[in-house]
Amino acid sequence: MSYMSAKEAAEKWGVTPRVVRGYCESGRVPGAFQAGRAWSVPADAEKPARKARANAAADTVLSRLRREKEAKLPGGLYHKVQIEFTYNSNHIEGSRLTQDQTRLIFETNTIGIGEAHVNVDDIVETANHFRCIDFIIDHANRTLTERMVKQLHQILKNGTSDSRTSWFAVGDYKKLPNEVGGRPTVPPEDVPGSMAALVGSYNGVDAKTLDELIAFHYAFESIHPFQDGNGRIGRLILFKECLRNGIVPFIIKDEIKHYYYRGLSQWEREPGYLRDTCLAAQDEFKAYLDYFRVPYDPAR
Repeated sequence: MSYMSAKEAAEKWGVTPRVVRGYCESGRVPGAFQAGRAWSVPADAEKPARKARANAAADTVLSRLRREKEAKLPGGLYHKVQIEFTYNSNHIEGSRLTQDQTRLIFETNTIGIGEAHVNVDDIVETANHFRCIDFIIDHANRTLTERMVKQLHQILKNGTSDSRTSWFAVGDYKKLPNEVGGRPTVPPEDVPGSMAALVGSYNGVDAKTLDELIAFHYAFESIHPFQDGNGRIGRLILFKECLRNGIVPFIIKDEIKHYYYRGLSQWEREPGYLRDTCLAAQDEFKAYLDYFRVPYDPAR
């Protein structure tokens, strides 16, 4: 596929480059992607149609999350996503905070410890993960970029003990080789090229299905671009991209992490394992949507 610059697209569509960048940032140009500060627009892309004014926004998963977030509504879908997503994603990675402690941090910004010893990083990363969820809700309709991926990592790891070490690159790709599940990952010097290729290839697909999102997730975890936090960042991206593409999102829960890990490790031999795990998690999220009366496409 050939691409044109924002300036070239502006000349073709009869608008300013700033307007073209706005189209791209809001996700209105399928296949457009950002490299550094420059946007690349598919050469055959058409000028986005003017948005029709609506009296009321359609009730979708994303619009519901945004409204409840803005209203700080307790006990709704947004509240449940924050607690369930944060508790499970952190717990998969070794956090020892309980679900009740996670809930308390979100609801009151306090934590009940009693006589137990709690790792401060678990508390910091829990609070940071809440902010990551807000970030993906706010930026759900934007095209996925490397800069956005790094921003998520910066938010997640900010203020942790890792951020105070010289070898840990918060908000940037890893400096040292690492493994996942005993398997080698992409060497640090090859990560920038691998990530650029992955994001570019992914953004080259216009109408994305759940299968494309899962394939991206596997590829991201195989690269393992950060020193730590790759699983959580990968699952946050997966949730964001579901919202952007009108696909029912899902939360990988701690109790199915073994199936999730099996799916990742066996992807090249049998991709159905990971797909089935994601579909099972999606079915559970659909039950949340039914309870909170949020409409969705059952086929997506």
